Amino acid sequence: MKKLPILLITSIMAIGTVMVFSAGDADSEDSEIFGGKLPAGYRDWKLISVAHEEGNLNDLRAIMGNDIAIQAYRQGQLPFPDGAVIARLAWKYVPSEENNKVFGRTQSFVAGPPTNVQFMVKDEKRYASMGGWGFAQFNDGKPANIVANDCFSCHVPVRDRDFVFTRYAP
Repeated sequence: MKKLPILLITSIMAIGTVMVFSAGDADSEDSEIFGGKLPAGYRDWKLISVAHEEGNLNDLRAIMGNDIAIQAYRQGQLPFPDGAVIARLAWKYVPSEENNKVFGRTQSFVAGPPTNVQFMVKDEKRYASMGGWGFAQFNDGKPANIVANDCFSCHVPVRDRDFVFTRYAP
């Protein structure tokens, strides 16, 4: 009978150790957010805003948030609370031949092939070295080999907005 509790405690400790190591070090380059998989249902999150980037990127973007992020945006809450997740979905920016035939000129542009999906995940403790945000990028549904600190360095200029570029467009 005494062996069962010891075995149970040992098993729980082993599982806990595996969970800690599989999550990765928050400051390391190989830290995976969402276990290296796109989060279920992210495309059903609410829209925060849209954007068009010109130049080398030349893409259309939908910025979406989970319920925690949306509530923080609506309340003007800064910093964002832990658990807020902001997603950026991007597509190439292409003319719509079908729409432009109707208009008689090139004036309509739509989302073309997808480029990638990026996420910002708020966790003050886990990502303390990056302003409390973890970063992830997925190309074709697979985690991209990016360095999270490179993502963070681009967000430093908007430190006063908790490192978030996108403003809420109700």
